[in-house]
Amino acid sequence: MVKTKIVEIGSMVPAFEEERLVILFGPQATPELRDISVIHEVQEQPNNSISVGGKLKMGNKVYNIEEVGSQANSNFDELGHISIYFRNEIGEILPGAIIVSPGEFPAFEVGDEIEFI
Repeated sequence: MVKTKIVEIGSMVPAFEEERLVILFGPQATPELRDISVIHEVQEQPNNSISVGGKLKMGNKVYNIEEVGSQANSNFDELGHISIYFRNEIGEILPGAIIVSPGEFPAFEVGDEIEFI
C-alpha cells in the first residue's frame, strides 16, 4: 500500500475534468507542471505498488485499477508522477499512465489522501 497526501492543486487541474484525467506529481515538479498537476507528498515510499486488480482511493471514492502503463510504477516511485484516466472503456495506454474505473472524476482537495491498495 502507498499513502500520499495532496499538498497543492494546480490552477489548470479542473480543465482536465472533461477528459477525466488527473496528473499527479511530487513536490519537485517544475512551475509549468505544477499548473496542470495535483502535487502530493508520499508518506510511505512506493515500490512497484500500482498493479492491475488493485485499488486507488482518492478523496472519498475507491476505483479499480484496470490497466497500468509500462513506466507507471517507475515514474511514480522516482518522481511521484502518474497520469490517471478515470474511464470505463479500455484503450491504448500511455507508458506513464493508469486507467481506473468507474469513469467518474473524483472530488478532492488539499489535505486529502491518495492511496494505492
